[in-house]
Amino acid sequence: MNQDQQTSMSNKQGNLIAIITMMFIYAMISFVTNLAAPIGVIWKNVFADSGSANMIGMLGNAMNFLAYLFMGIPAGKLLTKIGYKNTALAGIATGFVGVFIQFLSGKFGADISGFIVYLFGAFVSGFAVCILNTVVNPMLNLLGGGGNRGNQLNLIGGTLNSLSGTLTPMLVGALIGTVTANTKMMDVNMVLYIALAVFACAFVILIFIPIKDPEMGKTTEDTKFEHSPWAFRHFCLGVIAIFVYVGVETGIPGTLNFYISDTTPGGAWTNAVANAATIGGFVAGTYWLLMLAGRFIASFIGAKVSSRIMMMFTNACGMILILAAILTPKSVTTAMPLFTGSSFQMTTVPLSALLLVLCGLCTSIMWSSIFNLATEGLGKYTAQASGIFMMMVVGGGIMPLIQNFIADHAGYMMSYVVPLLSMCYMFIYAVIGCKNVNKNIPVD
Repeated sequence: MNQDQQTSMSNKQGNLIAIITMMFIYAMISFVTNLAAPIGVIWKNVFADSGSANMIGMLGNAMNFLAYLFMGIPAGKLLTKIGYKNTALAGIATGFVGVFIQFLSGKFGADISGFIVYLFGAFVSGFAVCILNTVVNPMLNLLGGGGNRGNQLNLIGGTLNSLSGTLTPMLVGALIGTVTANTKMMDVNMVLYIALAVFACAFVILIFIPIKDPEMGKTTEDTKFEHSPWAFRHFCLGVIAIFVYVGVETGIPGTLNFYISDTTPGGAWTNAVANAATIGGFVAGTYWLLMLAGRFIASFIGAKVSSRIMMMFTNACGMILILAAILTPKSVTTAMPLFTGSSFQMTTVPLSALLLVLCGLCTSIMWSSIFNLATEGLGKYTAQASGIFMMMVVGGGIMPLIQNFIADHAGYMMSYVVPLLSMCYMFIYAVIGCKNVNKNIPVD
């Protein structure tokens, strides 16, 4: 074997390790993001007598997504200044710090002091997730050599992302069991240990992997454009659509987890139920599993069915499911197959819960569909549009916060008017709002 062949084999082995590392990071993005809602069940019960328990329980999720507002565009600039590998290392290190701060919150009391430390940890974790989201997709594409292979690696990463989102609330719910006002963050230390270990291993492995940055050329920061993405009406309306979509995606399962875990008269149960938090975690996890299934199915029909048609159909179905859930009394129950991590088990839940879980099939295709519709015809302005879209992920923190404010004062099911109206907006956007009426603007 000559030196060139040895070098080629060494590069392939290095790429394989890098690809595996990126896959783990892809899964960790969802893992860290989806920790917020089930851990929020703990803080919700700590402050159960506050009158705003559900809103308080969703604050960790809000802090996680709020970070996107501040880090969306800087993360893109970081990528162009220090490269893919160093940006990934920065994101992993930030993620370790964020999870560690959440771990430290368990050392404080189950009171406002511990809660503030937890919120700060969730905010730092949000910075990490934003950075990693910015770097993982293009890095996998780079490691795959671009084209179909690069796209295939991103699809595999997206599947692992959804799988992690499925298992996280189940794992946390199983560890918590029945939540009381005395349940503490220390009860989920094992989950945080796993997160810390994976971040640490990913950081060490990535240090020793040679990753060559592509030729990035001039960035949009150095390029003088006559216009901006904001000059396009369909993009502006699409920004609102992506903002409310992320709120729908996270608000439906997050609030549903609270609803199922709540054993008070305002919760999901007419009679006392053991391990309600565990059931709530399994219900939320099944929602994410259906999102995974929806993305898998969409990958086969995406070449034949337009993003606009998929958006109209899924939002129409979602509105029907949510409206039916709002109108169905909790006394009406059904046996629902809940994915417990290893198998499906039939469990009795309110029918409204099953209807909301089915929304996972609807929300699964919306991010990519909105992005495609909103950036169509933008040409050279697409890169700027992508940075703005990343900032709008903050909707995943703000919209569920509004939803749970309503849940505190008008009941859980009534709070689903927020995702209902959001889906109504996205349906209208797909029907008329996505049309590019600014075709006279030069984009070459």
